[in-house]
Amino acid sequence: MIIIAGWLRVEPAAREAYLADSRKVLEQARSAPGCLDFSLTADLIEPDRINVFERWESDEQLAAFRGAGPEGDQAAQILDASVAKYRISAEEPP
Repeated sequence: MIIIAGWLRVEPAAREAYLADSRKVLEQARSAPGCLDFSLTADLIEPDRINVFERWESDEQLAAFRGAGPEGDQAAQILDASVAKYRISAEEPP
């Protein structure tokens, strides 16, 4: 299993529009083969932060969906980011 997790920073006044503009991508991801979860959420503490969480069955399925990342306008809005890919070898209840 693959997990993509981290955060993006955008101008606080632009965060809600960024998230609204991401809705179509989220819908496409969640219906893509191998996508187990995909979300972008507004952080409750930091007004410029968007939390990123994705869970995929395999690298191949992630790559088939991913493409090059955010498109033009959205990529230009990202001021900073820290997002990483994690390989999970086991899953267990909390």
